[in-house]
Amino acid sequence: MTRRIAVVGAGMAAARFAERFQALGGDAEVTLYGAEPRPPYNRVLLADVLTGRYAADDLTLPAGEAQLRTGCEVTALDVVAHTLRLADGTQVPYDELVLATGAGPVVPAGVAAAERAAVPYVVRTADDCEALAAAAARARRAVVIGGGVLGVSVARALASRGLRVTIVHQAPHLVERALDGAAGELLRRGLAALGVETRTGSTVRAVHGDGRVGLSDGQTLDAGLVVAACGVRPRTALARAAGLPVRTGVVVDDRLSCAPGVYAIGDCAEHRGRAHGTAGAAWEQADVLAARLSGAAPDAAYAGSRPYARLSAGPLEYAAFGDPAAGEDAAADGVDVLRIADATRGAYKKLVLRGDRIAGAILLGDLATVGALARAYERDEPVPADPFHLLTSQGAS
Repeated sequence: MTRRIAVVGAGMAAARFAERFQALGGDAEVTLYGAEPRPPYNRVLLADVLTGRYAADDLTLPAGEAQLRTGCEVTALDVVAHTLRLADGTQVPYDELVLATGAGPVVPAGVAAAERAAVPYVVRTADDCEALAAAAARARRAVVIGGGVLGVSVARALASRGLRVTIVHQAPHLVERALDGAAGELLRRGLAALGVETRTGSTVRAVHGDGRVGLSDGQTLDAGLVVAACGVRPRTALARAAGLPVRTGVVVDDRLSCAPGVYAIGDCAEHRGRAHGTAGAAWEQADVLAARLSGAAPDAAYAGSRPYARLSAGPLEYAAFGDPAAGEDAAADGVDVLRIADATRGAYKKLVLRGDRIAGAILLGDLATVGALARAYERDEPVPADPFHLLTSQGAS
């Protein structure tokens, strides 16, 4: 009897698993069940659909020879009987189950309770992006709630369409999970040059049907368009209802297993207390699980992913490795810090070393050395006695 692997979800992690499973010679019938009507696509590039650089159909990802059941929502799991229940009531048997349910957008409580006509747009799916693009064509102003990677990307995309955009961000500076204060300030200036205003240290308290947005400081912004880009939360409802271990995400071990014959990868998975929520981590997990289940490397284990963030939004580019706050108090942290800043060119570079290893790094505005830096960081390699070349184009490869 043919071995059946059911993958709940048809996003980036699911597609990567299916493609690698086949490439590694896996012998099984792999089926991806996706609630969206589209085949798997690259969500990382969704903001570029807003700019017009890509059409949504350009983002499609390969999934090997897996069967794709799009527009097919899984509504329940029975991990004892090894069956899935679909939205039409059909029961589907499986031998092994991979949860790749991803994550859903977070909308702040005050915003979620907004007047019905003013519920903000989100950018999580291709359909979300196409709806936002249509709305942007009718608007002149926009407020983006959240100044993380997605918020900055969406704000820049909307500005490129001619809208006047304001980012409202709760933290003291933009993209605080990946950048330090100096880099965040340079990013703010770069956005300002593109017509994007930034209000940090502020939150949205109310979104009104007439297009007004009320802030925590009592001010009101006029906005014809409101976008919530406040992060994501792992989708765990199916796993929880099935009795699988769930904290922030579906809890998995180094084999990416959460129960016998049941695995979780991507944004829905929590490994060693961390839900990574990045494409890089999702693909690393998918590669490990594909190696295990294909038999190419049955003992393959996932040890975690090193923090790495990258933004390429037109003229705004950065790459960040490790802890963005590392080195703010070098003596207390026991690290050495090398910084190069060029405010006139909007460039900032920071390298944080603990001994001869990279503890953190930021490149903003000049990514010429990102390849060499990424390799040294990801492999945890010792850096040379003079690490200056890791921040300059001399010696970059």
